[in-house]
Amino acid sequence: MSTHINEGDWGTHRQFFQRLGRSFIQSGIFVFRGTSSLTLDNKGRLIVPSRHRDALIERCGGHLVITADADRCLLIYPLPEWEVVQQKLSSRSNLDSRVRELQRRLIGFAVDTEMDAAGRLLISPELRKYADLGPKVALVGQDNKFELWNQEHWDNRMQAPGALAPDALPPGLEGFSL
Repeated sequence: MSTHINEGDWGTHRQFFQRLGRSFIQSGIFVFRGTSSLTLDNKGRLIVPSRHRDALIERCGGHLVITADADRCLLIYPLPEWEVVQQKLSSRSNLDSRVRELQRRLIGFAVDTEMDAAGRLLISPELRKYADLGPKVALVGQDNKFELWNQEHWDNRMQAPGALAPDALPPGLEGFSL
């Protein structure tokens, strides 16, 4: 589920996003991209970068869901995006142990949260422990959601040799070029 912009409204929306000085509308859909090195405060709060705050308010009123990812990072979804993911996952048969494990991880760790007036998100102690989050973190835009990483783990992952080697591409992306 995405926020679409009608052709007639495009001029107004274009002015809004030009005023914000960023480009994260792609085909009329909000897109989160880029990486930010941030700090969690001693209460486990993350200040959402200003370039994303207004889009999150527009998209979901600042209502987000944070959950665990198999890569030991956290996923942060605008609530409408999360509802689509949860519905798809919940519709699968949990007789398959792989589906059951994914449901446990994604739905079991999911926490509803809301940005406060200062643009901060509280990351629960359980999720901080799961992702080994210390004070230094990386927020990574991933189109319709964000990943939140321990900064050192993110740096190591990005420096790993062969991480994007042509022979490491998944099926369906063979021949993909930039």
